[in-house]
Amino acid sequence: MPTTAPLPCPCGSALPYADCCGRWHEGPAHLQAPTAEALMRSRYSATVLGRLDYLLATWHPRTRPATLEPLPAALRWLGLEVRRHTVADADHATVEFVARNRLAGRATRHHETSRFVREDGRWFYVDGDLR
Repeated sequence: MPTTAPLPCPCGSALPYADCCGRWHEGPAHLQAPTAEALMRSRYSATVLGRLDYLLATWHPRTRPATLEPLPAALRWLGLEVRRHTVADADHATVEFVARNRLAGRATRHHETSRFVREDGRWFYVDGDLR
């Protein structure tokens, strides 16, 4: 009986989804991404997979929107490039990244430097500056 290869993680790591971002998406509440970069990668994967619940849960309450609209079904994410992960101190970090996508035959890039804060041992996305 043939075996199926594990699904690769959308964040672009060499790990299978279940061993990478999937453990943060599906894990118990106490299992959290250990770094701002890991959280950013898991948020990218959540975007690719339409996991709006995860995006809201990992957004800091101070800046979190009340709801998120699903992205267009025809939107295809093409890849993630993490350019820089800067740790300011134990509880503050930034991650610069470029996420590529295609919609209606048009390729675009989302280039952002995101700010993250850790509270009670848990990282949250605060906001970001588009480049």
